[in-house]
Amino acid sequence: MEILQNIISLPKIEKLIIMEYLWQDLFEKNNTFDSPDWHKKALVETEKRVMEGKEEIINWTDAKRRLRKSFE
Repeated sequence: MEILQNIISLPKIEKLIIMEYLWQDLFEKNNTFDSPDWHKKALVETEKRVMEGKEEIINWTDAKRRLRKSFE
């Protein structure tokens, strides 16, 4: 697939930006998506780590900024 080859050749930061746009597009057009069971389990585990003080809570904007910076 030509599209896949184009994506593979992109820098990681551009892949993250594209991924963000894709998720936004999917959410806006179909917000009735059911999360898979593993997602609920992951959320429960994360909530437990938060309650135990083992998880740092940051807002989504800062999280994206940190991720982008780690790929520069």
